[in-house]
Amino acid sequence: MKTLIEILEKKATEAIEKAFSSRLEKVDQIAEVAPCQHEKFGHYQCNSALKIAKILQMAPKKVAEEILGHFEEKPLVQKTEIAPSGFLNFWIDPLVLSKDLDGMLRDNTLGIELPQKKEKIVVEFSSPNVAKELHVGHLRSTIIGDSLARLFEFLGHDVIRLNHIGDWGTQFGMLIAYLRIYAPRVLQGQEKTDLSHLMEWYKASKKLFDQDPLFKKEAQLQVVQLQSGNPEALKAWQEICEISRRAFQEIYKLLDVQITERGESFYNPFLKEMVDDLEKKNLITISDGAKCIFLEGFQNREGKPLPIIVQKSDGGFNYDTTELAAFRHRTQVEKADRIIIVTDSGQSLHFRMIEKAATLAGYLDPKKTRFDHVTFGLVLGPEGKKFKTREGETEKLLDLLQEAIDHAKSLLMERLAPVEKEELGEIAQALGIGAVKYADLSSHRSKDYAFSYEKMLKFEGNTSAFLLYAYVRIIGIKRKTNADIEKIAALSHIQLEHPSEVALGLHLRRFPEVLQAMSRDLLPNRLADYLYHLAEKFNAFFRDCRVEGTLEENQRLLLCELTAEILKEGLYILGLKTVPRM
Repeated sequence: MKTLIEILEKKATEAIEKAFSSRLEKVDQIAEVAPCQHEKFGHYQCNSALKIAKILQMAPKKVAEEILGHFEEKPLVQKTEIAPSGFLNFWIDPLVLSKDLDGMLRDNTLGIELPQKKEKIVVEFSSPNVAKELHVGHLRSTIIGDSLARLFEFLGHDVIRLNHIGDWGTQFGMLIAYLRIYAPRVLQGQEKTDLSHLMEWYKASKKLFDQDPLFKKEAQLQVVQLQSGNPEALKAWQEICEISRRAFQEIYKLLDVQITERGESFYNPFLKEMVDDLEKKNLITISDGAKCIFLEGFQNREGKPLPIIVQKSDGGFNYDTTELAAFRHRTQVEKADRIIIVTDSGQSLHFRMIEKAATLAGYLDPKKTRFDHVTFGLVLGPEGKKFKTREGETEKLLDLLQEAIDHAKSLLMERLAPVEKEELGEIAQALGIGAVKYADLSSHRSKDYAFSYEKMLKFEGNTSAFLLYAYVRIIGIKRKTNADIEKIAALSHIQLEHPSEVALGLHLRRFPEVLQAMSRDLLPNRLADYLYHLAEKFNAFFRDCRVEGTLEENQRLLLCELTAEILKEGLYILGLKTVPRM
């Protein structure tokens, strides 16, 4: 199903073509349509008359009149109006809206046009380091990336979800050397431990590495052993990775996030050959013994050229080498049509350089593969400072999520009638985790936002609890009327008559538009805002239009059902679960 914007733009473009084709270039004839900010002025507006008026030196209103004279209104548009400024305002016919909504209700994809050709989209997100616990800083990458992956899956594309974990490098030499001395049974798999202990051992190994020359030498030897494929070193490394993997998976399960681990180590076999390829392409410059790529336009604070080091002077490879190899693999092996990498904004410079180097090397062709670096700001505490524990430590993500669930459980115990412990736990988890996710995703990702359990769990305002309650209210209507939606749908159709029905119906029809916009700019808050306004419009409909026991009961139940389906699917794309009651 085409979006209303697409249909109106096509109609407006055709009208402009008929009215001005002899006076305008083809590019100036393409119309742009957007939703009206205030529905009293119309449902959609086109401001092309202002642009054309400037080109042709005419009055905007006169241009708008000529466009309207060639505009084909029926059957889509019920009414048009020219604003004094020259804007063209359109009101959609409720009969057409009703028919479209009926089609959406009966469509598994809720009116979304599936692509004629699926794109292969790589979404890289979360990306923690082995031997370090996930903290609140990983929250944004994980849930933003998961939401984008869910979006493109729903839109019908082939999505590869990648966790580019830091599982290689000097730190493993330090940790292996330390554990061989202080916890050998852990390395041999004979003694169980957890990530908290591993992190403490890592800190201790780093301290020893900086202070003890003998230990430093041993750690460097372990790195060489690991990189050369020594079986004992590899076994130790695998044990360290497995301890971290179990801890990461506990959090991903709690967040309901599916992700495929493909760490830096995956690309090791390709690094030497890739550096040789870069040399053949004359992109390598030797600087202080290291093999570097110098890119035009990138300088350090002293104004000197800033390099990408692809091979260190000691022959070792690094993070930059791995990043370039990842680009090469995703385009040349996986044939990705789009690559999306989700990290904090502090890595913007790094990825601008990697993107340019990959393009110069031929590993990224912008005409074939689109690359998006999706950045985000900080999570702040209620006082507006970087989010920390009371002890001043970085907040562990697992602790933060568990506290959100505990807050939700306390709130539900005050609101719900007596409920089984198991059901209370399930609803509390959905509400608590949903509140954390929605508070993040409803904020513009490029900005910092303040974390507050109290605010995010409120049942009023733009919160997940408000949206979930709207969904629960619809379930309650269906339960109260004993509605069999399948039978009703076979006999009845959606009919929009009351102004609150029309307002709700128009908003439902815009669901595909919002997902299209989110797929372009990769801003989950667009969908969050849409769902919030959907809940508001449903509440206005519920206030103004009685459902049970009216002549319009069946048609309104179908409208309720479509609202519930779009709320549920929209929340799912954001990574939230719905609940049967609250």
